[in-house]
Parts: sequence; structure tokens; C-alpha cells
Amino acid sequence: MYVPRDQRVSDQQRIDEFCRFNDFATVVSWDGAAPVASHLLVEFERAPDGGAWIHGHMARANPLWRTFDEGREVLVMFVGPHTYVPARWYTHVNVPTWNYIAVHAYGTPRLVTDHAALRAMLSRLVERHERGADASPPYCLETLPEDFVEQEMRGIVGFRVRVSRMEARFKLSQNRNAEDHARIVRELESRGDEASMAIARAMRAGRP
Repeated sequence: MYVPRDQRVSDQQRIDEFCRFNDFATVVSWDGAAPVASHLLVEFERAPDGGAWIHGHMARANPLWRTFDEGREVLVMFVGPHTYVPARWYTHVNVPTWNYIAVHAYGTPRLVTDHAALRAMLSRLVERHERGADASPPYCLETLPEDFVEQEMRGIVGFRVRVSRMEARFKLSQNRNAEDHARIVRELESRGDEASMAIARAMRAGRP
């Protein structure tokens, strides 16, 4: 990924938190003739030894998993908020742009063939996204009929990616002077939509 120096983020904790929050990712592989990709819900994990893993699953009918080769890297793209920045917000003649946050993670994939490991992965995923739902009774794998869970698991394939490197680009008008930067933040906040507000918060956090 092209990352200008002023937009590069090296704070690993910040990058990890971004990946955990923006966990609907795009997984890109190679089928021998062309790039192939799927949009998948994943789980980002920082292991105790400092290594990073990405866990996920897909429908068994999805041909993407058949392209996985432990000798060839895949790309997992995490994309966060993004929004249009009009040229009229600047104090001088300029062109419009697009502010956004994205992280690319590269690593070697391997299929999860251990039944218990796959089930644990699915259980964590459900628990995480059901958390705070205040449903009664709570929805979790452990309360579902066993034959139903087993049937559904036969229809998916789990995978893990051992992350070898990450690239983070936080394009947040870092190249603008203080006046223009502050005005962009104000204008984004005045829009009020979720994406604009998220970018405004990120701009404030990165440049108080």
C-alpha cells in the first residue's frame, strides 16, 4: 500500500485496536491466474509472544479457501471510516480529497482442521458480537442444539493467517496548516453523519 510518510502510523497498539474494531475485512488471495477476494468477518489477535494472528471462516462453497497455500501470502485489508473533503473548506485554491483509515496485513494462511479449535473460534465470534445485546435468553453456541451446530459447522471452513507485516495509512489531512485542519474538523462535525464524525474524531486525536 502506498503510504506517505506523514500518514504512516507505527503505534502497534493503535493499529491493533483499529483491526479489532473494524473486523469486517477483505481477504485477497491468488488462484493461479488472477487475484480473488472475499469480504469476511475476522478476529484479530495479538498473541503473548508478540505475534499477530487473524482468524476467520467462510462458506465451504466459497472457492477462496482452496487457493490458500502456506508458501504464499494473502492480504487482509481492514478499512475504517472514510469521507469526502471538499476543496471549498480550504483557505486557498485546492482540490477535493478523501480522508480515510486503512490497514493492510500480510501473512501466510493455514486451514483450521481441528474441530475443537474451529468451534472455539466460532464461540468467541458469537460472544463478541452478541455482547451488550441484552438478549434473554442470551444467544450462544453452547445453548443451541448440538446437531444443529454440527450441521452448520460442516458447511464452513476455518482459517488462520500468521501476520508477517502490517501497513497502516491514516489519511487525516496531516499536510494541512492548523487553520485548514481545524476548519475541516469543524465542517465534518457539522455534517453529523457517522463517517464524518469518526474522521473528525480521528483528526482531533492525531492533532490536538
